[in-house]
Amino acid sequence: MSATAKKTAPSAEDIRALKGTTPIVSLTAYTTPMARFMDEHCDFVLVGDSVGMVLHGLTSTLGVTMEMMIMHGQAVARGLQRAMMVIDMPFGSYEESPQQAFRNAARLMAETGAGAVKLEGGVEMAETIRFLVTRGIPVMAHIGLTPQSVNTLGGYKVQGRDDQADTVLADARAVANAGAFSVVLEKVPQSLADKITADIAIPTIGIGASAGCDGQILVVDDMLGFFTAFKAKFVKRYADLGHDAEAAIAAYAAEVRARAFPAAEHVFADQAPSKSNKK
Repeated sequence: MSATAKKTAPSAEDIRALKGTTPIVSLTAYTTPMARFMDEHCDFVLVGDSVGMVLHGLTSTLGVTMEMMIMHGQAVARGLQRAMMVIDMPFGSYEESPQQAFRNAARLMAETGAGAVKLEGGVEMAETIRFLVTRGIPVMAHIGLTPQSVNTLGGYKVQGRDDQADTVLADARAVANAGAFSVVLEKVPQSLADKITADIAIPTIGIGASAGCDGQILVVDDMLGFFTAFKAKFVKRYADLGHDAEAAIAAYAAEVRARAFPAAEHVFADQAPSKSNKK
């Protein structure tokens, strides 16, 4: 293959094969520019339903629609050449029945080019996962804290402490046995995440779990410091771009009000420069 040839994005089976090897790197993305920034660095990029809170100002992920996911999925796809794209199934698009899940998962993949879908739930979603996988739709599972169930969970609480540990472990085993190629573990105790990682044959992707997971994922706007409404304990900010952006906007506003912008180099003369003077 030539040095300029386009790299092939990994498949769900390629991600599964990374179990126990080099840690899997992932971030969420919602736009083409952000997808381009992370394409060379991530094994897979998730078009997360967190877009509802991060970009649309919703108070939870529950108001995210299929149309929103498709629009952002199409945007992210334009920015990827080598990373696999996984897309979230929004709340209400898969819980009713395996048949409903298949229709909506097939639509998401067909209209965005995603390589897999992600859905929330453990034991109760095993039948649906098996139904999708046997019909050609790769599934990434998501257990522990499942944000779409925030109303029944009583908030964004750690899941799997004390007598809940066996329930989360059972969820992990159920989704693995149903055919999921990987599973996100969100906001579970470190020791439980390590136990699950050792127990199941598919990669675990941690977010607020353990460095011992097979991979990690964060919401990109959290780790870049763009989203500042709140900061979860498991988020490490690798930059403070929200502060930088606000400072830049304030500087722009001050220059506009002082008539310092636009300056001479930003405006056009009455006559175009001669060709000999063009650079």
